[in-house]
Amino acid sequence: MSKNTLVIFLILALLSVGFYVAFLKRLLFSTKKKLNATMHQNLEISNFLTIFSKSLKTVEEVENSLNLTARYVADLVGVSSLCIFTLEEDGYLKASGITGAFPPLHKSTGYVLTKPKYILESLRREKIKVGDGIIGKIAETKEPIFIIDAENNPIIKELDSAIKIEGIMAVPMIQEGRVIGVICGVNNRRDGVRFSSEQFNTLKFMASQVVLAYNMVEVYSTLSRQQRIRQELEFARQIQNSLLPDEFPENDTFSAHAFTKPAKEVSGDFYDFVKIDENRILVVIGDACGKGIPACILMAITRSFIRASSEHFSNLNEMLKELNGNLFRDTADERFITLACCLIDKAEKTVEIARAGHTEIFVHHSGIRMRKIAPDGTALGMFPTNLAGEFDSISFSIRERMYLLLFTDGITEALDAEEKEYGLERLKNSFSTTCKNDMEPNEIVNSIITSVDAFTGNTPQSDDQTLIAIRFKF
Repeated sequence: MSKNTLVIFLILALLSVGFYVAFLKRLLFSTKKKLNATMHQNLEISNFLTIFSKSLKTVEEVENSLNLTARYVADLVGVSSLCIFTLEEDGYLKASGITGAFPPLHKSTGYVLTKPKYILESLRREKIKVGDGIIGKIAETKEPIFIIDAENNPIIKELDSAIKIEGIMAVPMIQEGRVIGVICGVNNRRDGVRFSSEQFNTLKFMASQVVLAYNMVEVYSTLSRQQRIRQELEFARQIQNSLLPDEFPENDTFSAHAFTKPAKEVSGDFYDFVKIDENRILVVIGDACGKGIPACILMAITRSFIRASSEHFSNLNEMLKELNGNLFRDTADERFITLACCLIDKAEKTVEIARAGHTEIFVHHSGIRMRKIAPDGTALGMFPTNLAGEFDSISFSIRERMYLLLFTDGITEALDAEEKEYGLERLKNSFSTTCKNDMEPNEIVNSIITSVDAFTGNTPQSDDQTLIAIRFKF
């Protein structure tokens, strides 16, 4: 090898080494830059999720959480105003999170709003059809837009916005290939400076985080709604309990005890002891159709009507006819209630019983005899007064060692593991045993409930259960 050739070879080798070192430096710099960007993004995600999750503490904060998200993204991207549009079940987009004076980007009214306050209110009220306007087009095509010079854009000029639009960035929110919303930022925070590609890339990157935030909002919102429902049910339960008598009547003629157990948080069953005058007291037990809140409301309405009728009470037939008319007028067609009434007259020492589609009433006397009383009468609220007909009643004198039992069908229709009913016969036998043992009303009720619970075992209660036991004295 000649000397010149060797020199050329060494020069080329050195150049190759230099190029390789330069390449490694560039590769290292690029890798470091990407790593820093990734770490920065991860830090942004961590900060965002930390701030966002801490905000979800109350129902109000859940409802306003997308406003917080919009504010955070706007700060991160550096836009003056930003709006998060979410796709609703009806197929329309609505503004769910807004920060700053965000201009309307679709023509939806015949007038121009000039104040930011009214613009924001309009945005929250109105909905955008997928495919309409800038936001609707993005939701339809799944393609982002990046308008640096919006002032000369013909589409923007047609909007006649009271808020000056200099630049727009908007990206779709996509989850599992499906658009669930659009994020749009308007105007750079630095006056007179156009949006940069870095800002646009940051907005596109944050779109996935906003999707995550939106999912978190949906979860928290569902939990909050469930919590509200539980609170409302608890409130309804407290109201219902307040409507039941605090004490059970006891005098020299009779004593009574009642029990009710709802199948749900609130009950459609009820009982009441209404004083008609100094000598007469009306014992009422009722069972509204259905369960839960609707039945509870019907029960409360019925109780109010009965209490009101006591001021002009004449007899059970007239009272039930008036009650039927009121319920038929004020309740829905599918709503009705069954009722059993027992009017006790201390002065005359008589009992009058009437029924409106309710279960039978058991009467036990002389320690041995059991009667089942079932006067005719339709359920209340099903028919107008002229079609409901009359409500029959049965009257009899109070006798020695006489007991009455009023109950709802939740007792007799209680099911065991094999779906067999407790039934009238078991109830009659259980009641008869307590009467023969000359038990007090509270003991009678407790004994029957114990018998029902033993029969049903671990089978969930399917209907409200209510009992009233009355023991007459001499």
